[in-house]
Amino acid sequence: MIDHVSIYVDDLDAAKAFYVAAVAPLGYTLLMEFPGAIGLGVAPKPDLWIVAGGARPGGQHVALRAGGRAAVRAFYAAAIAAGGKDNGRPGVRAIYHPNYFGGFVLDPSGNNVEACCHEPYIE
Repeated sequence: MIDHVSIYVDDLDAAKAFYVAAVAPLGYTLLMEFPGAIGLGVAPKPDLWIVAGGARPGGQHVALRAGGRAAVRAFYAAAIAAGGKDNGRPGVRAIYHPNYFGGFVLDPSGNNVEACCHEPYIE
């Protein structure tokens, strides 16, 4: 079980603006802020930490669980609106399993951030 994830970024102010907007559709908010780091998550505990210190070579990948396909689409739209770059529009990724639905964006430091869900599609 994962307790928390840290993503290292080149520009903490740009990353803060991006992540606060991008993860809001997933129910995440800014919960803690320290010099050089911010913590986001669902209250009361942050589980996504954004840390100043330079992006790692090749970037990082983090996938955040979404409550359904609409939340994946909302994450993707919010992330793009906040300055993220498309790295895979929301859609089924049957290569993983038939119900895998994910959307991918690159943050301002080039890290690959995904929102995904695993439930079958129900109209």
